[in-house]
Amino acid sequence: MEQQNTNGKEGVEVLQQVPFEDDELGEGQFTSKVYHLQSKIPSWMKGFASASSLAVHEDSWSAYPKSRTVMQCPLFSKCSLTIDTVIRPDNGCSENAHNLNSQQLAAREVEIVDIASVSRDYWSKVITAPKVDLTTFKSQRTERGPLLNGWMDSCRPVMTIYKLVVMDAPIWGLGERLEDCLIAGERALFLACHRLCFAWIDEWYGMTMEQIREMERHTDLLLKKTLKKAAKPGSKHEGKRKSLKDEIAVVGSCT
Repeated sequence: MEQQNTNGKEGVEVLQQVPFEDDELGEGQFTSKVYHLQSKIPSWMKGFASASSLAVHEDSWSAYPKSRTVMQCPLFSKCSLTIDTVIRPDNGCSENAHNLNSQQLAAREVEIVDIASVSRDYWSKVITAPKVDLTTFKSQRTERGPLLNGWMDSCRPVMTIYKLVVMDAPIWGLGERLEDCLIAGERALFLACHRLCFAWIDEWYGMTMEQIREMERHTDLLLKKTLKKAAKPGSKHEGKRKSLKDEIAVVGSCT
């Protein structure tokens, strides 16, 4: 998806990607990125951001089963978005996966994001992602799918990714609207990413962690090269995604 949404004018820039070790999260991968979102600016925000100024900085600590992501935008320096992730091998039945206290539980709004569903809101339209129908998709390598009505209760194995999204925008007259906008954007991104994660399962199933890390390093180089080189209008290579098989052919065969 990063390749599809990156061209010579905007997209994803990876600044750093290194291993980390933390007392709470354990061992994992730290990644620092910048999202250049010129064409993704909603019309009501264009009075606050010029087409060349909107960038979102993201720091993420990815581990299993817990991860944390912190996002900030220099244009709205007082605002921050934090995403805490917990992965569990269940069908969404965990009532308090993030161990929130009573006050936090009272303020929490729960929303179920079904990867077999289809969303047609603003953010789902601007996020560039292939159209896939998981109600008809069946994996050849794992024989998983299709995801029909009630799949969360009938499919095995199954897992749920619990996302705790906290948005803080203390801006008078704009904060609430900005919070709603960005949280809606994150929801659309969660749906698109995890739909494709399942739809592309035959490409990544069986890869080792070392193969994944090597593929990430190769992709980072491609993104940097694409951002530095201005894309030619109408170029058939602009925003084109290489399959994981193409990536693996570069970094080594998958066993």
